[in-house]
Amino acid sequence: MSHQQELIDLIAQHTGEDGVHTTPIPRLSLVRMSQPTEPIHSVHQPALCIVVQGQKQVMLCEQVIDYGAGRHLVVSVDVPIVGQIIGATQDTPYLCLKLDLDLAALGDLVLGMNRVIERKPTCKALGIGETPDHLLDAALRLVRLLNRPDDVPFLAPLIEREILYHLLCGEQAGILHQILTPNNRLQNVNRAINWIKENYRKPFSIERIAEEARMSTSSLHEHFRDITNMSPLQYQKQLRLQEARRLILTQAMDAATAGHRVGYDSPSQFSREYRRQFGAPPLKDVSRLRADPDRFAEA
Repeated sequence: MSHQQELIDLIAQHTGEDGVHTTPIPRLSLVRMSQPTEPIHSVHQPALCIVVQGQKQVMLCEQVIDYGAGRHLVVSVDVPIVGQIIGATQDTPYLCLKLDLDLAALGDLVLGMNRVIERKPTCKALGIGETPDHLLDAALRLVRLLNRPDDVPFLAPLIEREILYHLLCGEQAGILHQILTPNNRLQNVNRAINWIKENYRKPFSIERIAEEARMSTSSLHEHFRDITNMSPLQYQKQLRLQEARRLILTQAMDAATAGHRVGYDSPSQFSREYRRQFGAPPLKDVSRLRADPDRFAEA
């Protein structure tokens, strides 16, 4: 049996129904979807995603990335994306494993390698590549531990470290190195991202964010867009609208209150931007979410 086929069988075994399933292995989640989904908006954290069956599309503003079985995605910063399963059926569901990146372990590994890996940083939020056999093999051994829970505390950290090592030696090494390199463009932009995440409800000036990022305003605009495909204000708007949607859906909050809670002073402006983002006004959007949650499940 091939590594990919065994991973298909194991992920199917440990995901009895559609959705994102956390596991007893720290930072590891398994994803299963048996039908195409609607576009789902979310903030993707730094992670490795390996697809073993099916097809997915990820949109980062104007950038569109399609990837499926045999490919993997690396995310370097917290970034608002639109994800959509585009290839999945009951017989051949979309199956994926997601490993959140342990940045401390990455940094420790780079120091321990004690050599320069010649990979030019791409300074992008997302990287896509073919999944080599040695990376797939390590991922398989990690998922196998789900059937040997007593081994997880001892072996999972070793296999996770091996996976990170393979990533640092692979074609996405530049994306990982830029996370760890002090005072480079991504680190500066990441400071701006963290500040916006903490203050997105409040009005702010680009000068204030540039100060936080330790960059000039022109440099911040250029590099923020280069990495995230959006401006700082667009990033703020994404966070506001996603949080408002969550409040309306999970706390039964009315649209005007949710809009005000996330920083909108004008209900009409909030409604217009919400409809532009999610394709329907708040009430209609949330009604269809509740009517068919599986088609809007985050995956």
